[in-house]
Amino acid sequence: MFAVQGDAGAVTAIASGISFDDHGDIDVEAPKLTGAEIVGQKPSHLVEHDGEFAAFFDGEGVARIISEKAVLQGKSDFREVKTDAPQHGVAVAYGSHVLLSEPNREKPDELPVGIRTVDKARTQVGDIAECPDLHGEASSGNILAFACATGLLVVTHGESASDIRHLPYADSLPDGKSTTLIGGRGLQYFLGNYGPDKVVLIDPTAESDAFRLIELPTRRVHFAVDPVRPKFAYVFTEDGQLHQLDIVAGKIANSLKLTDPYSVDGHWNDPRPRIAVAGDNVVVTDPLAGKLHLVSAGSFTRTGEIAVEGKPFNIVAVGGSGKVHDHTAEKVHAHSHDPAVQQIYKGHFEDNQVQDRTLSDWAGDWQSVYPYLKDGTLDPVMAHKAESADQSADEYRAYYEIGYRTNVERIKIDGDTVTFFEGEKPLEARYVSDGYEILTYEKGNRGVRFIFKKSDGDADAPEFIQFSDHKIAPEAADHYHLYWGNDRAALLEEVTNWPTYYPSSLSAKQIVEEMIAH
Repeated sequence: MFAVQGDAGAVTAIASGISFDDHGDIDVEAPKLTGAEIVGQKPSHLVEHDGEFAAFFDGEGVARIISEKAVLQGKSDFREVKTDAPQHGVAVAYGSHVLLSEPNREKPDELPVGIRTVDKARTQVGDIAECPDLHGEASSGNILAFACATGLLVVTHGESASDIRHLPYADSLPDGKSTTLIGGRGLQYFLGNYGPDKVVLIDPTAESDAFRLIELPTRRVHFAVDPVRPKFAYVFTEDGQLHQLDIVAGKIANSLKLTDPYSVDGHWNDPRPRIAVAGDNVVVTDPLAGKLHLVSAGSFTRTGEIAVEGKPFNIVAVGGSGKVHDHTAEKVHAHSHDPAVQQIYKGHFEDNQVQDRTLSDWAGDWQSVYPYLKDGTLDPVMAHKAESADQSADEYRAYYEIGYRTNVERIKIDGDTVTFFEGEKPLEARYVSDGYEILTYEKGNRGVRFIFKKSDGDADAPEFIQFSDHKIAPEAADHYHLYWGNDRAALLEEVTNWPTYYPSSLSAKQIVEEMIAH
């Protein structure tokens, strides 16, 4: 998590204290500072994209960009990109370029007027994209958007630089504009404010009818999207109600009274209710009462509350689901000791045990283990395998050299979007489920390939991806083997090359430990 402290002139990284192992177990410790901190004059917008965080310092007109890796290591290593003047601006690290807000030169105290793209040498690429009164940025899948007085700037990856196009507000909309955007997860859309008592749903890919306006019963206080249930978003209004928006239908589906009224009048920085989605809970802060309200996302009913000290000002959901083990002796993993699960892991199961799975089972940021095989990091794993088999460590290394081989060193899965990182330019595409196939191998054991088909995206992205992770029913993956290509049937015949991926958050040492444990 990050604390953006405008008055203190610092952006500080905080470790949540919540960590996972690959078996779904959670360790919970006290939160602490990571040691990573970026200082400067009046930090404002902090934007994450593709594992890089860009903090914009309004008092200097400077963006300082730090990688997720540096933050996790507690290092304050950043690179700096300057604009021409101080401004209330924003920066986004987007592939090999940085998108920077362009200051209003005639009226320096007013909002930026466009977006400038610069390359690694900080040289401008292309023309400045006009965006008067720029305020509001978000990403949804592989699309980035900036809110302007005239509409949205929609950004996608081009062949050599970012493609930026202007999506004007529809003539049917009343006077107004969006100044806050949130990107949809799972479904590709943007949700923006539009006047005090409305929100607007925006389809950035639509050629017509890209904007759908939703009227609210009274003025809006806060809104958020649901990262778990892509169909829904939530809006809190000043009458104390939480509203569930149906994104597909474009209307309010349910409303629930939670708090006493909160006025949006007064200072913009006064504490007011904020929304976060944590697993199956929608959580709403109630500053005047000093509590958090818990709402079941499934039934949309109140399920409880949590008292807090003072007035909660903002809320961020971190962590996930799993089991907490309080004693070292209890930290055993189900699939290491449960005979039934062990049998499935080894490839022995009945057809009726197999169930469909969604792409969310493989959500996250993943690293290939092939580089670790090549540099010798996995030598202890090969030696361990040789201890209880009739093959030598060198023979195992040769076997896995074929199995792990790949040029795709990293894969990121967010909603229905899969990004493949090979060299400088990432490939992105959206995928939908195409069922599963049960395979029987020469040794008599079996496996399941869960298959997804490309629905749209980069032309060079594979038409099919097939996951194999020793699981046969819905469950988050701890690692996986991935097959990809344009011929679904031919991929099912591939049994010698199976690029393997572990979470990018794991160190080389942790990956070795996990492999030896299995």
